[in-house]
Amino acid sequence: MKEPATLMHSIRQRLLAHFEKSTPFAPEDPAAEAAPADSGQLLYAPVSGRIRALTRIKDPVFSSEVLGKGCAIEPSCGEVVAPADGIVEKIAKTHHAISLLCDNGMEVLIHVGMDTVELKGKGYELFVQTGDHVQKGQLLFRFDMQAIAAAGYTLTTPVIVTNSSRFARIEPLLSGRVTAGQQLLRAKM
Repeated sequence: MKEPATLMHSIRQRLLAHFEKSTPFAPEDPAAEAAPADSGQLLYAPVSGRIRALTRIKDPVFSSEVLGKGCAIEPSCGEVVAPADGIVEKIAKTHHAISLLCDNGMEVLIHVGMDTVELKGKGYELFVQTGDHVQKGQLLFRFDMQAIAAAGYTLTTPVIVTNSSRFARIEPLLSGRVTAGQQLLRAKM
């Protein structure tokens, strides 16, 4: 067992490497690493529904991938959960979108519906605040699918890795139907 001062120094170095987004640290004990280095960072589905290619949705801001790579989900339920452990970075004033800085280094935007900013928060109920540390699967917000659809908005929900340029590629892991909490995307360095 390491001395407390040595252990604290090791933890501090690892945290600094993570937050400065520098080259990932090498574990002191290679056997302690849970997965091979090339397995990538995982992102889990934040909502249940049908997966669509991001490039095939109607909104050019998302389909052009100018905000980053990812996918879209046509939701089958009105709950959004955390796609990974991380910190809530931003919440749209109208509560229709949230961004997270995940502990695995991925920056993720979840945007429920197209043009739903026009609803000015109606139909959305938040369960977190900016700055909260959330766990994978934790409820972030609910949305009223019927009210949003009745107001004439589509529920297509882009899930975007906004720091995609940091990774060599973002790979979808599923097609068709997905349940919240299932592996959705893998980001490889």
